[in-house]
Amino acid sequence: MRAFNFAAGPAMLPLEVLDQVRAELTDWRGSGSSVMEISHRSNAFLEVAEAAERDLRALLGIPTDYRVLFMQGGARAQFAAVPLNLAGPEACVDYLNTGVWSKLALAEAERYCRVNVAADESASLYCTVPQPDDLQLTAGAAYVHYTPNETIGGVEFPYTPATPGTPLVADMSSTLLSRPFDVTRCGLIYASAQKNIGPAGLTVVIVRDELLGRARPGTPGVWNYQALAQQNSMVNTPPTFAWYVAGLVFKWLQGQGGLAAMAERNRAKAQLLYASIDASGFYRNTVARHCRSWMNVPFKLADPALDAAFVHAAEAAGLTQLRGHRLVGGMRASLYNAVPLAAVQALTAFMQEFERRHG
Repeated sequence: MRAFNFAAGPAMLPLEVLDQVRAELTDWRGSGSSVMEISHRSNAFLEVAEAAERDLRALLGIPTDYRVLFMQGGARAQFAAVPLNLAGPEACVDYLNTGVWSKLALAEAERYCRVNVAADESASLYCTVPQPDDLQLTAGAAYVHYTPNETIGGVEFPYTPATPGTPLVADMSSTLLSRPFDVTRCGLIYASAQKNIGPAGLTVVIVRDELLGRARPGTPGVWNYQALAQQNSMVNTPPTFAWYVAGLVFKWLQGQGGLAAMAERNRAKAQLLYASIDASGFYRNTVARHCRSWMNVPFKLADPALDAAFVHAAEAAGLTQLRGHRLVGGMRASLYNAVPLAAVQALTAFMQEFERRHG
């Protein structure tokens, strides 16, 4: 029996997708070769790449004046690629600091341009997001960057910031494809794949055409958005296997009813887990309720000395990867698209039994 995997990333993939990958792994489309052995410039793989982009565009309703890039390097590479492509050395850029990942992004941007921290939630220990009217945005900023969902802290924006006249950049690594999203609210979206898209190694970038061609001199060619757009994400050999699997995930999402259907499932999973935590005096989640993440649910036990016992017993029950991030401790359950409701039901039942025995 397959265990329920609550890892924050690399995360659980749909079983149907894994079964298809296994069936095709050594003989892809009757070629006698693995998809990992096919030239990225062959007609066969170009069909895979084009289908993946077409399906992603359909899922998100991506307009024709946006390019979709399939890149490498993860979100960390984008922390540098964004300022290199969108801001000159003397430009000012706005960053909203709401947790570990946004803080890392702004620290990287400071190497390339002037950063204004337009919101700083560190005083709440990153348990809140700023109110829309409290953002201290800079007139004439090259862009505004935010992280809609903080994977480590479990805090999520319940709104999309309004940045009139300034491109909004979003690190959507842990939320892209978890529900419908209006792409046109952003000038640029980036997301590392290992949450809701596919295996690690692929990064999706969605960028409005008008933002291309702004890269400063010296920007590496493999991070230059315009160069990648002109060469269909094949400036160099792309992560072909991860791209292929992502395409299968996009097909799976369509077969599940699309992003509206996924939103209902993800909302139900999160509500069930938060309700179980809130009903208990044994577990607690410290994030303000209006900005709790659907995707990443951190929680702590009343007695931290029980953490190791909880993890051990959960693994014995087939509930894996629940240990919290090393920076914050406690537990964390990530509820990405491939995690079924049955997994959350099993987790909440386990939590209740663990509390009964140790509370």
